[in-house]
Amino acid sequence: MIIKGDVHMINETLKVIKDRRTTRKFKPEQIREEELEIILEAGIYAPSAHNDQPWNFTVIQNKELIEELNVESKEMCKDFPDELIRKMANNKRFNIFYKAPTIIVVSGRDDAIMPQVDCAAATQNMLLAAESIDIGACWNGFVSFLFRSEKGEEYKEKLNIPKGYTPYYGVALGYKKVRICNPPTRRENTIQYIR
Repeated sequence: MIIKGDVHMINETLKVIKDRRTTRKFKPEQIREEELEIILEAGIYAPSAHNDQPWNFTVIQNKELIEELNVESKEMCKDFPDELIRKMANNKRFNIFYKAPTIIVVSGRDDAIMPQVDCAAATQNMLLAAESIDIGACWNGFVSFLFRSEKGEEYKEKLNIPKGYTPYYGVALGYKKVRICNPPTRRENTIQYIR
């Protein structure tokens, strides 16, 4: 592939973007502190509207608390209107974090211009950083159902999420138990040129 001029290789960033796959099978051992710090640093270097940086990251490595978040999130969705979410919520064997040893809850400051978009950018940065150091990662939206429920405030307090912040996503992190190599086919006809 030619990127510019005479360069005949994909640079490392593009390689990581293309190689990244969602991990849904994790080894039980905890990731190292320095690996976690690399991933978090990538999150705080994400772009944000007006460079507001409205994110907050809550790192959870307590097994019991992660399991509690799994159970409570599913409980909130047992009667969910979407059939797929409802089936997942009612499946006793399904774990929303796929038994990952580390979870990062990504929250955005409510008075920011585009907190959810900014948090999505931070989340993507963390996924790419994780891939670059061979850590498995899964972007998780399921946990947000818990924070939007009647128990939301209770769990925001329990996780020490600052007042005035809304949790949007979870990121499950751990060592990959399975490696997925083949990328799914990309949809066609998603680019239009006006020149």
